[in-house]
Amino acid sequence: MSELYHKSWQKLELNMVLQQLSACAGSSDGKVACLALVPSSDLDEVQRLLDETTAASDLSTRKGYPGFSGAVNVLTSLDRAERGGVLHPKELLQVAGVLRCARTVRDYITEEEEPTVLTPMFQMLTGNKYLEERIFSSILTEDEIADSASAELADIRRHMRVQSAKVKESLQKIISSPTYAKVLREPIITIRQGRYVVPVKSECKNDIPGLVHDVSATGSTYFVEPMSAVNANNALRELELSEKKEIERILAEFSADVAAYRQTIADDFHLLVQLDVIFAKAKLAYQMRAWAPVMNDRGRVDLRNARHPLIDGKVVVPISVRLGSDFDTMIITGPNTGGKTVTLKTIGLLTLMAECGLHIPAGDGSELSTFDAILADIGDEQSIAQSLSTFSSHMRTIVDIVAECDNRTLVLFDELGAGTDPAEGAALAIALIEFCRKMGSFVVATTHYAELKLYAMRTENVINASCEFSVETLQPTYKLLIGVPGKSNAFAISRKLGLSEEILKEATDLVSQGNKDFEDVLTQLEQQRQEMESARAEAERLRLETMKIKEQSEEYNAQFQKERERALEQARREAREIIEEARRTANAATEEIKALKKQLMDSADAQGINQRQAELRRNLNEAEANLRENLPQKDRPAPTRAIIVGDTVELLKLGTKANVIAINKDGSYELQAGIMKLTAKSNEIYLIEQQNPHKQKVARPAHSGREMKTAAFASEVDLRGMDTVEAICVLDRYLDEAMRSNLQSVRIIHGKGTGALRSAVQQSLRKNRFVKTFRLGVYGEGEDGVTIAEFG
Repeated sequence: MSELYHKSWQKLELNMVLQQLSACAGSSDGKVACLALVPSSDLDEVQRLLDETTAASDLSTRKGYPGFSGAVNVLTSLDRAERGGVLHPKELLQVAGVLRCARTVRDYITEEEEPTVLTPMFQMLTGNKYLEERIFSSILTEDEIADSASAELADIRRHMRVQSAKVKESLQKIISSPTYAKVLREPIITIRQGRYVVPVKSECKNDIPGLVHDVSATGSTYFVEPMSAVNANNALRELELSEKKEIERILAEFSADVAAYRQTIADDFHLLVQLDVIFAKAKLAYQMRAWAPVMNDRGRVDLRNARHPLIDGKVVVPISVRLGSDFDTMIITGPNTGGKTVTLKTIGLLTLMAECGLHIPAGDGSELSTFDAILADIGDEQSIAQSLSTFSSHMRTIVDIVAECDNRTLVLFDELGAGTDPAEGAALAIALIEFCRKMGSFVVATTHYAELKLYAMRTENVINASCEFSVETLQPTYKLLIGVPGKSNAFAISRKLGLSEEILKEATDLVSQGNKDFEDVLTQLEQQRQEMESARAEAERLRLETMKIKEQSEEYNAQFQKERERALEQARREAREIIEEARRTANAATEEIKALKKQLMDSADAQGINQRQAELRRNLNEAEANLRENLPQKDRPAPTRAIIVGDTVELLKLGTKANVIAINKDGSYELQAGIMKLTAKSNEIYLIEQQNPHKQKVARPAHSGREMKTAAFASEVDLRGMDTVEAICVLDRYLDEAMRSNLQSVRIIHGKGTGALRSAVQQSLRKNRFVKTFRLGVYGEGEDGVTIAEFG
């Protein structure tokens, strides 16, 4: 990698983007790795890096980000343990923290999930839960070993407590005795040099036989170990030495276990750092609203609505630019502060970002190419007072660019040829661009020279572009216009600012006729472009408005048909219920009539009963017919032919189908409906014609929806610096969002302080019905300064 290529990174501000990426990493080594990222020119490697970022982005959208804070660099400790060294408690706790981080990150994905390019990396994490839990259960803090670390240590400490009680008991007798009340400075027991002593007044130091271990700063108090406590203190001291020896043995045993798993722990650490960098890329992509570009290695660039990542997203104007398809060189012209340099940097910086595996802030479908080198000569000096030294500085860089450019190089020139005589500068600029093109390089250059505009117009595969400027507002619009050369607009701007017309006329007369004609052509082109752009925008507005009206109309028609069908079905259902109820009533009446008929069979009134029964049946049938007539009728098209024997028809009154078996002379039809034969008139049936098997399907408008990423959700919240009321409000909102993001557990940072905020947090967690359990953090998690909450 050449020094010039590395300098180009700085000029294109890749280091600023990497600093933003570093802030997204969770571990210290992950942050360092982010800052050390280097663009790759290998297409396959770049595509793999982008696929990893895409997979991490998808996972974090669904599941939040895994935590990497426990991935502390323990490689030095592992090497020392492998050489037989004994690790300190702090080092062992860090090793256990790496093992726990590896285990939790490995569990971030499940076997049921669809595999991604990151799945093998997660599966390679091994962890060691047995060693992790042994260390955490035996080493409480950097300075405290648990009694449960070994049976021997527990026994020693039990004897130490007994012996300490004996020493204190003997000294308690002395400080409680009236005999020594005037001798003691205070009736207390204290420790000096690891031994229990009592404070004695200096003038009475000989009144208590014993050993002097210390004297106060003023010399007024002696700390004396009475002879009666010497033997007990000696025994306690021996136990302390035994305790120290046992702790050293325990640490040595843990160090040996760590050494035995040295390689797997180191591999886990490297994988964690690598995953930390990948998920940091995903987090940065979310912050920048960035997407993965389509990559190629043929020099083709097609950026759609691309935004410079270091400009505030609220004010940055997206640009669309292409290169390497129908032209290999672009000459960008226009007034100062119009956005030419930003366009140049956007092309170079987004290419470098993609080569690092970063998503780019551009529209979906944007395309970029890999290059062996991106060589940039970009300066911030844009004053008319440029000096020869500035020209010389630029020319030294250009000389290096010319020496290194080839067909795998993207060359970016800012204000090419500036800082010297305009005629010589323009000629030199054209010669430099032509040389780079002959070497096969892709070139983007900014300039003010009219000669370069003409060069772009006359030269094949070279195109003009300009940054739009509004003379009315005297402000650039920052829109890039490809195919249109830019104007300096010096006269128009001066007139707008109030410069005398006399001066402007004299200046206009001094401009050559050729330049005037050229500027007039540019003015006409710009006017035509604006008119076409306005017409195109209006046509697009009308098209969108028409499409919207069409969609609304189709949606309304569909809704109307649906409501109509629903109403018809409801009416049919209610009608069927009424008919069934009527039939049940009729059947009950018939049964009752039959019973009466049986009783009155020999009576003369039997014939009247039969007549009433028939009349009742007739009334029910008429009611049923009237009900059907009142039902909404389907819109049926008129039959295209007459009914013939063998046709299928629908009985309009019954709503059932039947086959025509004969046609009577009076025009009625003999029908077969299941096992039943009946006769029907032509107005009581409807011909069911054969449906066209190739019926054309009516296309319905497809309402496309765009899937929105859920705000990737952090697994921790920091409440430090807030008062209790504000903190609880923030915590409640955070817990709601965490539940919706399917997080299993969260880390709540409240700090140690007075403990008031911690108490308020834990009181709130007790009341939250979604929180299953919570606990204070252990070493490596933040200890008493954090609370870990798990959802049920």
